[in-house]
Amino acid sequence: MNPAAEFDVVVYGATGYTGRLVAEHLAQRYGVGGEVKWAMAGRSQAKLEEVRDEIGAPKDTPLIVADADDPSSLEAMVRRAKAVITTVGPYQLYGDKLIAACAAAGTDYLDLTGEPNWMARTIVAHHETAQKTGARLCHSCGFDSIPFELGVLFCEETARAKLGGPVPRVKGRVRSIKGGLSGGTAASGAATMAAIQKDPSQLAVMMNDFALTPGFQGPPQPPANQVQHDEDVGADVGPFMMAVINAKNVHRSNFLMGHPYGEDFQYDEMSILVPGAPTEFTAMGQGGGPKPGEGPTKEERETGFFDVVFVGIAADGRKVRVSVKGDRDPGYGSTSKMIAESALCLVKACPDTPGGVWTPGAAMRTKLIDRLQRNAGLTFAVEG
Repeated sequence: MNPAAEFDVVVYGATGYTGRLVAEHLAQRYGVGGEVKWAMAGRSQAKLEEVRDEIGAPKDTPLIVADADDPSSLEAMVRRAKAVITTVGPYQLYGDKLIAACAAAGTDYLDLTGEPNWMARTIVAHHETAQKTGARLCHSCGFDSIPFELGVLFCEETARAKLGGPVPRVKGRVRSIKGGLSGGTAASGAATMAAIQKDPSQLAVMMNDFALTPGFQGPPQPPANQVQHDEDVGADVGPFMMAVINAKNVHRSNFLMGHPYGEDFQYDEMSILVPGAPTEFTAMGQGGGPKPGEGPTKEERETGFFDVVFVGIAADGRKVRVSVKGDRDPGYGSTSKMIAESALCLVKACPDTPGGVWTPGAAMRTKLIDRLQRNAGLTFAVEG
């Protein structure tokens, strides 16, 4: 963290669809000039002013002009911030200069990336620098992968309380979901596929659940690539398109915390199948969904939701069950609140977290669970 900075948080990409929602959340919940000092940043002063007025932010909301193609403008921006939130993806195309600037300056960094090939590269490129400067670089601070990474953490904490210790196996099951992924997520997926075609060695990163745990390779993980019946949820389950991202973050979280779930920990993530009920979310896997910068109406965001159950299984067969639910559509309404509150939690509540490339759960742990429940519409509940 950059303790002398004038802003707690700068929202970079505030004129884009998701960035605008992040800024709107900060404006509505915290105002300007109060306990949270924040600013909006983007390429165009005129567009920033337009978005500021559209979201109802005060006229004196600080605006910063910065461009991903202009490293000096990025460096000037990150020096003014304790933390920078970036919604400008695909990150493997537009993120390198910003994360490098944050790592060098000791400024915290938070993104929404679901691009494991790029995340693996940033660990190699920036982890040591960030350890020296104190920058906490947090990937995947939205629907991928906070509900899943923190869901496993909450399940393991529940197992410790109820069963006397951690469990070596957790199942994540998406029970219901309404609303699509963001256009940016679709673009990130397309960029990742293009990168793999250009460099086939990147496919090995995508296929390895331990691609983000350098020097550690855990045990084979349960298969989650075909339909099966799951007695623990009393339903058929099928592949979940985000599992390839979320599982890597769950294992990196365990790795960063010193393997509190055990070095033999197994995690699989699937979706409960509801016959004849396609959603915008499933359409994303078929090339549908919005383009970057597009998204659902306010009503569609506010009527969206998600519900994920986690079943922790002890070696002796005893089980715990917890759930994570969100009160907005996952890709926009909920994601924008998650990344905003993650940044504030990191800056305000986690001064002792050292620099490095982090998952949000490992960096902030139960402090983030508490803050998301208070301010972001998430619910963590023990079900059994």
